[in-house]
Amino acid sequence: MLDHWLYIGLFFFVAMLLPGAAIFIASILAPKKPNPIKSSPYECGIETVGESRIQFKAQYYIYALVFLIFEVEAVFLFPWAAAYNQLTLFMVVEGLIFVLILVGGLLYAWKKGALEWR
Repeated sequence: MLDHWLYIGLFFFVAMLLPGAAIFIASILAPKKPNPIKSSPYECGIETVGESRIQFKAQYYIYALVFLIFEVEAVFLFPWAAAYNQLTLFMVVEGLIFVLILVGGLLYAWKKGALEWR
């Protein structure tokens, strides 16, 4: 039993050692010629005009997060729908509870105005 943990520990040690060694060797061998062009921020090859930082509304991020949550949870429904003919009554009830929780979350987000694109 202890041998299995030894292999896992060795694996983690090598997994940390190899990338660290590669970064260390690259930092030693890489050419170091800093200049103002290399130090300037790169933004699609175009020089920035005015202030480059703009403020986004948090509403867009919330909209994206709500979409992501419902998209990921919809993936959980695919195996349940594919095996619908083989499900017991308990499994069908559990699936319906899951869908009701999703609908409750959707109604909550709708009531809070997270789905309005302004």
